[in-house]
Order: sequence, then structure tokens, then C-alpha cells
Amino acid sequence: MLTSTCPEAPHTHSRRLPYHCRAAAYPTNQARAIPMGRYDTTSPRLALRWLQERTRHITDQLDAAYAQPGLHWLTDEAEHERALAYMTAGTGYQLTLYDENTRYVLVAYPTGPTS
Repeated sequence: MLTSTCPEAPHTHSRRLPYHCRAAAYPTNQARAIPMGRYDTTSPRLALRWLQERTRHITDQLDAAYAQPGLHWLTDEAEHERALAYMTAGTGYQLTLYDENTRYVLVAYPTGPTS
């Protein structure tokens, strides 16, 4: 079973941050998602860094065979650049990992026009 090791990010009350990052587990035997962290930030690079940290936390808790895709993603610089390009252009980015009973979805997306 995975545990969330990241505390919730503090929210700024004075302005809306342009990038939302979320992670959730979707067990096959449950109707609801299990939140595994959230983070709001001002830049796509910080959003990518959060995705990398959460992916590392998740893969650390998976069996080796299920962790492989996430471990590969962590070292895939071309895919990281693609994620940054998507977010900078106003499109979200999603990474999905699996184990035998659960789907783990990590997303980062802009909330509106970014400059």
C-alpha cells in the first residue's frame, strides 16, 4: 500500500497560481480516488519538479517490476522537455503508473493563459 509522504502545499490566498499538480491512486476495487498530494505553483519547471518528486515517492513504494516505467520516466530527459513544452503551451501533462491493483495518475496543468 502506498502512503503519501508529501504534505499539502500551502495555498496563496492573494493570487491564483497558474499550474496545478495532482496525484491520486485509483484502486480497482474502489469507486473513489485516493488523493496522494497536490501542489500549486507559478512555473511549468516547478510543476515538473513536483511530478518528479511524487513519481520518485511512488516508485519507491512499488515492487520492482511495477516501478520500472516510473524509474525510466525519471531519467527520460526528452520526455521531461516534452512535458515542459506542453505545459508552457497551455496543455496539461499526465503520467500514469500501474501495479496489480491500482492505477496512479499524476497530472500537471495550467489553469489558464500563462506568460
